[in-house]
Amino acid sequence: MSDTQAESKAADEAGAAKNPPPYRTQAESPAIVSMTGIGKTFFRGKEPVKVLDGLDLDVPEGSFEALMGPSGSGKSTLLNLIAGLDRPTRGKITVAGTDLTNASDRTLAKWRSQNIGFIFQAYNLMPVLTALQNVELPLLLTSLGSAERKKRAQTALRVVGLEDRMSHYPRQLSGGQEQRVAIARAIVNDPKIIVADEPTGDLDRQSADDILTLLEKLNKELKKTIFMVTHDPAASERATVQRRLDKGRLK
Repeated sequence: MSDTQAESKAADEAGAAKNPPPYRTQAESPAIVSMTGIGKTFFRGKEPVKVLDGLDLDVPEGSFEALMGPSGSGKSTLLNLIAGLDRPTRGKITVAGTDLTNASDRTLAKWRSQNIGFIFQAYNLMPVLTALQNVELPLLLTSLGSAERKKRAQTALRVVGLEDRMSHYPRQLSGGQEQRVAIARAIVNDPKIIVADEPTGDLDRQSADDILTLLEKLNKELKKTIFMVTHDPAASERATVQRRLDKGRLK
């Protein structure tokens, strides 16, 4: 390399250090959820009931989104499509790089275990299992050994601040603590996306705020994409993106 070339390279490197490439914002992040022309129709007897109608949706990777809307607007249906619990009647849906549109039940079950963490309003904890055992449950579907499963469940409970409640049963926990166990269960398999269906619906305001703070932590520090359905405006405001669904369409 000539002296002139060396000087030019050094100048370029110095300029790059002073002017680094811009940080990619959330809006510029690739979509981890992509829906195009999604329609979903159920049948009440022989009568078709259109729940989603030509819906388009892109959710950037690493976002925290809240979906609101009146009862019957299709919020839970949309959540189930994102989570691979249901399939659209028409349109295309790709989540975490996988086309879910026509995937088999077996494919979807395996995909969910690797990519999705679920948080429900009613916690859905097994009353005869301790907090640690409840969190370990999703890992029973994996090839991990007992010691590794326990280690990961312990780590997840520490993340949600329940390291001192691992041996407690659900009946020995408050509602907020039960939901924290449910969140630990949702993250124990290190999912790409957390879907939350009314996660604060059964909680008092303080407990709800604590859970929302935890979701913010999972989003900001662990970079989890979170898609939350809620009726609570205070919960919606804690998300970075707010959406509204009405009559099967995003507003």
